Amino acid sequence: MAGIIEARLAELGIALPEAPAPVANYVPYVKTGNLVVLSGQVTIWNGDLRYIGTIGEDLTVEQGTEAARMCALNLIAQVRAACDGDLDRVKQVVRLGAFVNAVPDFTEHPKVVNGASDLMAEVFGDRGRCARTNAGATLPLGFAVEIDGIFEIE
Repeated sequence: MAGIIEARLAELGIALPEAPAPVANYVPYVKTGNLVVLSGQVTIWNGDLRYIGTIGEDLTVEQGTEAARMCALNLIAQVRAACDGDLDRVKQVVRLGAFVNAVPDFTEHPKVVNGASDLMAEVFGDRGRCARTNAGATLPLGFAVEIDGIFEIE
C-alpha cells in the first residue's frame, strides 16, 4: 500500500526522478540523529541537464521558478532514498538553502525559489513549510538554480 505522501504525489500528478548520483567527491545526503542533510540539488532530471543559463539573460523568472521546482523534486527523491523509500517518515522540512544564477542586478530571487517552497508545501502540507535562504551565485556547469535542504525524519 502506498504511503500518504506517495499518494499525495500521485494525486498531484508528480512522478519523482531517480535520486541523482553525486558528480564529485561528496555524498548526496548525511543522516545524523533525526536529521537528513541534503547536498545541493541541481536541475538534472534522470540524467539530463536542464535549465542551463542565467536568469534575466538566458532564462525568464518563470523558467527559474520551474528550475527551483525541479531541484525540490530531486531533494524529495534524495530524502526518499535516505528514508528507505518511505516519505511518510518526513516529520518536517526544516530548511532550504537556494542559489540562483542570475544577472547582477536581479532582485527576484525569492520569487524563483518559491518554486521549491511551494512544492514542499503542496507535497508535505504544513510539514513542508520551512526556513529558507536564497542568494545569487554562479553555479557549476551553468545551472540556473541549486538548492540544498535539511529534513527532520522519524
